[in-house]
This record gives sequence, C-alpha cells and structure tokens, in this order.
Amino acid sequence: MALFYVNPNVKKGHINPELQGHFSEHLGRCIYEGIYVGEDSPVPNVNGMRTDVVEALKELHVPVLRWPGGCFADEYHWKDGIGPKERRKKMINTHWGGVVEDNSFGTHEFMELCRQLGCKTYINGNLGSGTVQEMSEWVEYMTFEGVSPMADLRKENGHEQSWTVDYFGVGNESWGCGGNMRPEYYGDIYRRYQTYVRNYKSGKEIYKIACGANADDYHWTDKVLETVFDHGSGFMSGMSLHYYTIPTGDWGVKGSALDFDEKTWYRTLKATLKMEELIKRHGAIMDQYDPEKKIGMVIDEWGTWYDVEPGTNPGFLYQQNTMRDALVAGINLNLFNKHCDRVQMANIAQMVNVLQAVLLTEGDKMIKTPTWYAFHMYRDHQDGELVESSVETRQIGLEDGYQVPNLTESVSVAKDGKLHVTMTNLSLTESERIQGFFAETPIKSIKGTILTGAMNAHNTFEAPDQVQETAFDGVDVHGNQVEFTIPACSVLHLEAEI
Repeated sequence: MALFYVNPNVKKGHINPELQGHFSEHLGRCIYEGIYVGEDSPVPNVNGMRTDVVEALKELHVPVLRWPGGCFADEYHWKDGIGPKERRKKMINTHWGGVVEDNSFGTHEFMELCRQLGCKTYINGNLGSGTVQEMSEWVEYMTFEGVSPMADLRKENGHEQSWTVDYFGVGNESWGCGGNMRPEYYGDIYRRYQTYVRNYKSGKEIYKIACGANADDYHWTDKVLETVFDHGSGFMSGMSLHYYTIPTGDWGVKGSALDFDEKTWYRTLKATLKMEELIKRHGAIMDQYDPEKKIGMVIDEWGTWYDVEPGTNPGFLYQQNTMRDALVAGINLNLFNKHCDRVQMANIAQMVNVLQAVLLTEGDKMIKTPTWYAFHMYRDHQDGELVESSVETRQIGLEDGYQVPNLTESVSVAKDGKLHVTMTNLSLTESERIQGFFAETPIKSIKGTILTGAMNAHNTFEAPDQVQETAFDGVDVHGNQVEFTIPACSVLHLEAEI
C-alpha cells in the first residue's frame, strides 16, 4: 500500500490555465483538413473551422493556442496570408512535406479560430527570414486601433476592430531551423526585434517570449540570458524550452506509435520523466538572472515523437496515439503543475493530426485520442492553487537504466473550494492500493474518472471508443482518509468536496 499525503492548507503556487496550452503549425494536416476546411467545404464548419473539431477542443477548455509554427514560423511572411484568398501568394512548405501552402489560413483565420475556442492568442514571429519592419508591422496590423497604414489595411480586409495578442514569440528554434544562430547572437538580435513588438493597447502588454533551449542545451539558456540582461533586464517576459519524448533516443529511428513492447514502454516513460530534470536545471540558470521568477519558462513544444504511420507522407508527422501517450500527457501535466512557480505555459505538439495530437481526422470523421481524454481529466486544475502533496513510490521497469517511479501525482484546489487529484500508474502489470491522508481536512464526498487499458490501446475511425474516460467509484472515505486502488496503466482524476 502506498501512502498519499495532501495538505490543502499549504499553497505552493498558482496553476496558470496556459499550462494546458496547445500548438498548431502549418504542418501536414494540422491546419488544413484538421482544423480548417474552408467555408465551402461539405464538412460542417463555421467560417471555415470544422465544427466537430472546435466543439471537441472547447470541451478541453483550451486556454491558449500557438501559431503559425514551429519551423514554419521563420519562413512565414504574414502579408501573404491576408486579403482576398484568391490573391494570396502560394509557396512551397520547405520544412514539412514540400507541399503547396496557399495561405488560405492566415491572421484573420487564426484570430477567428481563437474566437471560436475562447482562448488566448500566441503568435510566433518570423525572426529567421523576416525583418524587424515585417514583425513590427504585423503587431501593428493586429493590435493598433488608431489611424496607421497597417490598421487601415486591416480594416480594408474586413476587420474594423483590432485583436488582442496575448503572447508573442520572437523567433523559434533559432539555434536550429530558425537561423542556426549562436546564443550570444540570438540574444542581441532578440533585444533588437522585441523593441519593435510594441504595446499599442493601454493596460494590455504583450507577453514577449525569447527562444530558449533545445532539451538539455544549458549553455544556450545561460548565454542568451547573459546577453539579454547586459545593460537592462526588462526585455523578456518568458523563455521557451523544447523537449520531445523519443523512445529510442535516436532521431533517425524513433520507433512505432503502435507496435512496441514492455521495454519500449518503460524507455518512453523514462524519457518523458527527463522533463523534470530539464525544468530544474534550466530553472536554476534562470534563477541566477531572475531570482524572483518574473520570467516564465514556456515549454511551448512537448510530446511524443515516433516514426510516421506507414504509408503517410514522412513530412506530415502523422502518428497514432495510445495509452502510452495518455501516460506521457499525465506525467507531464503533473510535472508542470508541480513546477508552476517557474513554468507559466506549456503547449503540446500538436493539436490535430500531427505528433501527439489530441484529435485525429479523416475526411468528415473525427476521433478523440487517449491524450484528449488525459487533457479532459486535468482541465479542472486550470487556474487552481497547487497544494502540498506527495505519494510513496517504488521503482519499476524491466532492466537497469530504464527504471521509473510507479506513480506520479499533483493536487490543486479550485476557486469553488473543491480539491482535484490527478494520479498516474506507470506500471503495465500491477495495480496499487493507495491510502490517502488529507491534513486536518475531512472529505465530505469524492468522485472520479479513470482512463485505462492495454499499453497500445487506441481509437480508430472504425472503432472510435476503444479508449475513453469512465466513472471511477472505488474510493472509500473515512473522515480525512481515503483508500482506493489505481489500476495498472492508468490516469486517474478525483474531485473531493471538503
């Protein structure tokens, strides 16, 4: 039996809703076919946005959406994506599949999508191949209310009022596809470009995000911060971090999304648990320059990355999604909660049809993946207060080097006073009996839902409900103590009234 301890009276930090953010890039069938089908499509839509996809995403309470990339961002020229669609420039998407990008989904369409979702906007600007003027004019086009060339152009294109840009990324992966820059050079050019990302809305400052490191490149974090903090420090609101879970650790052969064994299961979970080490070590470097934690860590690309599904375009990054992915999601969302003092936003890659997608589409069909259900179970943490909690764990796995703790958890209290517990059982074979103690806090009632199944269980267009969230009623309550058994290979959410 594992002991689980919660002290609702000790608050550890605020869980920004943005920790459950999403990412949509012009990559494969994420935007086109996945989200946007156009106004004339036979697929039901509102202003070109798929109705089924929007409704499914709204169930997750999507807090923020990042766009247009990714690598695509640094070859995207925003003026190509405005105005009458028949006049918009066509281009080759050189990063992703070499297909024609017709720019029918641009700034106006993205803002319409965010309006329908009711989410905040995260625009990633073109630092790699774009100019300071181009970036500055984009911000002016989107956010300026007065008389100016860009505001007038927006109005000519049918949108009288300005939009709100909540977050703005100044470049993406500038150490790689975004320009192959050295950190010192990026730090200098970031300072220059961000100067012209102006705040046109009184009382609404744009949250400016600098390009952070690739995984464990701690040198990048240190040198960018050193450069940005030289002769001033008020240039940055957040700093990104990208980390993908690759079972093999080999970018050349990542492994199958569906065909894997127990060894690969534990290798995958071991790889995803590295996220905590990255948060701590990058966070320690950030603490040297920003001890008050005013600059947020923004993990705006994370998730599993496997070999593409057989027979699909290798540049489209389409992969299936199993219970393994649901566990990866649960582990990471628990980690983000636990480190909410530094981590202010995270964006899973990607929203639809790409990498660890929450939804998959095929023609007019749509399915929810196990990852969708994990996000659905965690949504009540949004805007809650992290409280002190811990659980006894033991190491499990099949061989040395790939041992993982059998359990992860996080607990928050919502604005209505209810406690939300999320817990994952990483074992493939063993359930775990849990004895929980809530310090000086009697439990009036408790209810829950669970997601569980075989390690490679997944949903298909022929069988869309093989994996889904179900009610969990097996909790015994005795005053301030609870007992329950969490099955093997599962994600659990409990809601307690106190």
